[in-house]
Amino acid sequence: MLSHPPPFGPGRYLQRLILRRAAQRYAARNWPVVPGATLTDGRFDCGEPGCPTIAQHPALTDWESEATNDTGRITDWWRLQDHGVLLATGRSFDVLELAGRAGRQVSRAVHGPIAVAPRLRWMFLVRAGGTLLGELAEHSAVVLHRSGSWIPAPPTPLPEGRVRWVRTPESCDWRLPGAEEVQRAALAALAYDRQPRQLWWPQNRTA
Repeated sequence: MLSHPPPFGPGRYLQRLILRRAAQRYAARNWPVVPGATLTDGRFDCGEPGCPTIAQHPALTDWESEATNDTGRITDWWRLQDHGVLLATGRSFDVLELAGRAGRQVSRAVHGPIAVAPRLRWMFLVRAGGTLLGELAEHSAVVLHRSGSWIPAPPTPLPEGRVRWVRTPESCDWRLPGAEEVQRAALAALAYDRQPRQLWWPQNRTA
């Protein structure tokens, strides 16, 4: 992989610079970085001819072993390509991913770095080593990213928009909450989200 021709143009150069700086910033905190596929004309290109994956994915076949915090390697990866910035989970941190509006409620209840992708994919960074609570296992909207997984990190571009920080790591002094704390908040938010709502308009209106 990583063999596709580099995109040109001042806009692509600026985007490449922004993505590279973000990757180096994460690496400086020992967060393992992986180059993601490049978004071009609404499609992801990892450099492998005929790759069937249409979503964002690593641009390296053996990405898990090549994830690194080596700034020299990161500079080389982003020298010619505006790769997405992926972070390997299960080492420096895990990530609880929560889809939908319940994530907004959780974001108000916990303190720690929080990223959000388009279509309300909330990503809560937590200390590594936790396990998914049994009560959450039944929810298809919940994923605990641990060893062998990754997340797209800000400011990675996606077809619907960029991944962005809701709460930056700097604002938390790069400190992470425990996985159980965030999962308990997620359970409460999901339970609340399932409750019936009172309609704001009268149900027995006459014409």
